Amino acid sequence: MGILRKDYVLDRWVYYATERRKRPMEFKKTEHIKESRVCFFCHGNEHLTPPEIGRIPEEDKWKIRWFPNKFPAVELKGDPKIRKNKFLTYSSAYGVHEVIAETRFHKKQLADLSVDHIKDILKIYTHRIEVLSKLKNIRYVSVFKNHGVFAGTSLVHSHTQVAAISMLPKEVMDKVNAAKKHSGCPYCDIIKIERKTKRKIFENKNIIAFAPFASRFNFEVSIFPKKHRKNIIDFDDKELEDLAKILKKILLKLKKSNSSYNYYLHYAPKGHDLHFHIELTPRFAKWGGFELSTGAIINSVMPEDAAKFYKSK
Repeated sequence: MGILRKDYVLDRWVYYATERRKRPMEFKKTEHIKESRVCFFCHGNEHLTPPEIGRIPEEDKWKIRWFPNKFPAVELKGDPKIRKNKFLTYSSAYGVHEVIAETRFHKKQLADLSVDHIKDILKIYTHRIEVLSKLKNIRYVSVFKNHGVFAGTSLVHSHTQVAAISMLPKEVMDKVNAAKKHSGCPYCDIIKIERKTKRKIFENKNIIAFAPFASRFNFEVSIFPKKHRKNIIDFDDKELEDLAKILKKILLKLKKSNSSYNYYLHYAPKGHDLHFHIELTPRFAKWGGFELSTGAIINSVMPEDAAKFYKSK
């Protein structure tokens, strides 16, 4: 018998087709990204990217560096004002699009890096959110990572993207508005519940990771600070370290199955309240006509089974 579940706070539904249940190794696909002979992000090829914004040095080289995206989705050009004409609503694609090269080593992925290295990357996330949020007409800074061909990446070299945009994302505002319907923060209550369930994956002093009750993606993970933090810029040093530790453990498990994945940060826009979190969505399965026509998702992996996979040795 199938199972139907609703998201904690959103009007979003998931059908679980448990007879299709698989382990990650059974989903394993051959991923191949056709690489050019020259990698723009490698050490020694800095001249192939737009002028550098910043870097963390390491010896006489660099450990992490960030720079404008050579092929931006948004730019600081045109008019950011959203205009309406009956059914037509539009504006310029206004904003800033950056790339963070996470390591100078071409063959190392995020899962391969040390906890301290990942912590430094998280610090850069906080820095770029702080800096870009201060720009005129910027209302949100989206920080996201695409890993693998099925997650939409075209470059193997490990990197994160940062897009500062002139609108508030619907995905974020849906959560903000849903949270307003509850007394206090619903996510604080959800954390208390999930700490005691089989869906809990990892937990340390400051951070908890669990498979969401109504996961849309196979082996999806939600990562939350235990304290009510609105933004990653509010994290102290120990919280960033604990976040790096848990993120690495999750990514090491996904690496074994050669999984494509996306992750993205959701934080409270200025003037709003939302418990900061990271959503990590492995891309084992594609959505089809049922999902597109109904808005509901079919998932073949129960969250409880996903949590068991991450905790297995």
